Amino acid sequence: MARAGATGRRSYRTIARLTQRAPPSIIRRVNAQETPLLDQVAVVTGASRGIGRQIAIDFAKAGADVVVTARSSENAPSKLPGTIEDTAHEVEAQGRRALAIPMDVTSEEQIGEMAQRTLKEFGRCDILINNAAISAPAPFHETPLKRWDLVMKVNLRGPVMCMQAFLPSMIERKSGRIINISSILAEEVIPPMVSYSVSKVALEKLTQYAGVELRQYGIPVNCLRIEMSIATEGWMYRNPGMDFSDWEKPDAASEATLWIATQPVEWTGNVVTIADARAAMGKGSEVKAGVEELRQLRPQ
Repeated sequence: MARAGATGRRSYRTIARLTQRAPPSIIRRVNAQETPLLDQVAVVTGASRGIGRQIAIDFAKAGADVVVTARSSENAPSKLPGTIEDTAHEVEAQGRRALAIPMDVTSEEQIGEMAQRTLKEFGRCDILINNAAISAPAPFHETPLKRWDLVMKVNLRGPVMCMQAFLPSMIERKSGRIINISSILAEEVIPPMVSYSVSKVALEKLTQYAGVELRQYGIPVNCLRIEMSIATEGWMYRNPGMDFSDWEKPDAASEATLWIATQPVEWTGNVVTIADARAAMGKGSEVKAGVEELRQLRPQ
C-alpha cells in the first residue's frame, strides 16, 4: 500500500470561474509577516511527514496551536522518515503548543478519542485539515475489493468521520472551518490510479455539499486540489535516483492551505488549486512537472 501524492498538470482557471462562489470583494490576501491564525487550534491529519507536516509547521508560524495526527509515531515508526512527535517538536519550536496523537483514520474509535483529547486539551477545534491519504495503484479490473475499500476508508470515510467528530462542537459555537486536501487526479485520468482518483472526486463533492449545508452555522468548508508535482518523502523514497530538483516543495501546498484558512467565512464550498491561491495572493505560478512525467513514476 502506498502513500499518495497529489500532483499533475492542468489549465488554470481563476477562482471565481472555478468555484463560481468567490466574488473578488471577499478574497483576502495574507501578509507573510502576520500571524493570522493567532491562538487558533488546528487539527492536521497525515502530519508526520510531507505536506501534512509542512501545514502543521506553517500554521504554527501563523500563530496556531496544532494537533498533529498520523499513524507514524515513536512507538510505531514507518520505513519513511518522520513521526508525529518530530512534527510536534517543530510546532513547539515556533513557540506554539502541540499535541501529538497517533491515529488511524480508518478507526472511528481512534478518531473519536482524538477529538475528545483535542477538546479537552484546547477546548475547541478552529480548523480541521483532512490531509491523510493513501493510494493503491492497479487497473480497475485487477483491483481487489479489499484494496478498493481501504482507499475509500482512508481518503473519504476518514475525512467524513473527522468532520462528524468535530462538527457538533463547531455547530454549537457557530465557529470553525474545514479544509480537505484533494488532487489533480480528481480531474485527470492517470492509470492505474482509479481508486485514488474516485476517492478524490467524492471528497471534492463532499466539500461542496458540506459548504452549502454548513453555511448557516458560519462554518466554511473548502478544498485544495493540488495540481503541482510536489517532492515528498514518499515520492523520493519510491523513485531513488530521480532528479526532483525542479519539483515544488511541500510549502507550496501549505501556503495555499493557509490562504484558504484565512478567507472570510462567507467563502465556502470551493475547490481551488495552488495556482488559484497564488493568483489571489498576487503571485505568479508555474507547473514544474506534469501528468506525462507522473506516468513514469512509481506512485506513493
